[in-house]
Amino acid sequence: MNGDTTVQLLWFAGAFTLVLSSLLARRLPMSDWLKMALAWIAIFALMFLVIRTWQLVA
Repeated sequence: MNGDTTVQLLWFAGAFTLVLSSLLARRLPMSDWLKMALAWIAIFALMFLVIRTWQLVA
């Protein structure tokens, strides 16, 4: 593992921690929590696809 991979892993861990803490702090019912978690997963997946596509084109 090189330095770039380590930085990326730390960034993703930090982003995941922020999302998880925002969901837990709201103290919502489990069904709403799952809906919001799926929405966050969709947002990250969409951003991943946009960045990956942009890198392949450029």
